[in-house]
Amino acid sequence: MYRRILLGIVALFAVSAVLAQVPSSVESELIKLENDWSTAWQKRDTALLQKLFADEYIYTDVEGATWTKAQDIGNTEKTRIESFLLADLKVHVYGNTAVVTGSNTIKGTFNGKDISGAYRFTDVFVKRDGRWQVVATQSTLVAKK
Repeated sequence: MYRRILLGIVALFAVSAVLAQVPSSVESELIKLENDWSTAWQKRDTALLQKLFADEYIYTDVEGATWTKAQDIGNTEKTRIESFLLADLKVHVYGNTAVVTGSNTIKGTFNGKDISGAYRFTDVFVKRDGRWQVVATQSTLVAKK
């Protein structure tokens, strides 16, 4: 009897560990949106950004300046991104709100100034009318060691 209970507990932990590694459909959807967002910046796809950003969207950049939806979308004309690599994405869902954290390494310029480097970010999404929109994002430049 004891052996069966022990085997059951071990099996439960094994299944839980496997399931914990498989992203949920919501997590997969948000990771896809993060990748679409990166591609939109590279291609300067303002139509996608217009749809992705909520009206109250706010971006806090590495220097602490804030940008509204209109201002940040306007920045696509001043930004040239050669490469954009997302990594270490973590998704936390709280009902109709989700927080995505991760890192990105970019090669590019803003207003002719090199902005290449490694960054950490936090994005906040809200689900409205059946789709996820970004309401806030913050980016931090990772210090070189």
